[in-house]
Amino acid sequence: MSQLLKFLCLTASVVASALALAQAYPAKPVRIIVPNAPSGLADVSARIVAAKLSELMGQQFVVENRVGAGSTLGTAAVVRAAPDGYTLLVVFDSHATNPHLFRNLEYNTVIDLAPVSLLVRGPLVLVVNPGVPAKTVGELIALAKSKPGALNFASVGPGSPARLLMELLKLEANVNVTNVPYKGAGGAVTDLIAGHVDAMFPTVSTAAPHVRSTRLRAIAVTSEKPSAALPGVPLMMSVYPNFRAESWVGLLGPAKLPADIIARLNVESAKLLALPDVKSRFAELGLEAAGGTPAQFDQWIKTEIERWGRVIRAQKIALE
Repeated sequence: MSQLLKFLCLTASVVASALALAQAYPAKPVRIIVPNAPSGLADVSARIVAAKLSELMGQQFVVENRVGAGSTLGTAAVVRAAPDGYTLLVVFDSHATNPHLFRNLEYNTVIDLAPVSLLVRGPLVLVVNPGVPAKTVGELIALAKSKPGALNFASVGPGSPARLLMELLKLEANVNVTNVPYKGAGGAVTDLIAGHVDAMFPTVSTAAPHVRSTRLRAIAVTSEKPSAALPGVPLMMSVYPNFRAESWVGLLGPAKLPADIIARLNVESAKLLALPDVKSRFAELGLEAAGGTPAQFDQWIKTEIERWGRVIRAQKIALE
């Protein structure tokens, strides 16, 4: 047998073995670590995805909340896990802001994790208490400029979308508003409805019920296109073209996760995200099933890290 033939046979054998491994995976239950609290965006999305992956792949995908250190504790656990496909990670927006907020992260956000798929994305919405005399972005900015520092914006942590979008508004509109930090979105929205704070950038799923009941007034959404959950609410981009932001959730694994397992998980994720009941469930939350290739998700993360890094540096945001 010639050397070339031997090489071809060996290559075919390796490829066949890899394909067999991918088809055999998973041979036991898979953990999906969510480094955020139960009932949050990442947790709810992870549980929807885990249930469908369990059906599609014939093994249980079990969500485990490992909360702490601004979501870095659970993320670090996945970085240290064996890259065998049995420990995965579901993250949301803070994954891209933590590199700028934590000086001594024990992992590299880009290098130490393998992107599998962007799962869902959705806008946030600028809302105000109905007692605030502003019904448009222009009116709100005029009010803020007439009373520097008087408007109070609720936020949830220094790296939260609510805080970062407030800071982006300050940059884009050149206004001075006051940040009022909360430990959770629930308390922030409760105080917003009560009038203890004036405005906030919550997720659409959080705000929509209160907007429909007129307990809050929606001023604008932060996406590139109108939100089906809040019909008729204009875009922030119509006033400030650079003002675009979305909440998102994505699936990753340890850095050395085999390419065939990444590919299998990506394919199955695409299947479940295309299911009508899954799309409907996410739509109820004001989210859009996203999907895409691992490479596209990798670029998404890098773009988010760079974009929010500029805001964090410009506004000198730090952990409080």
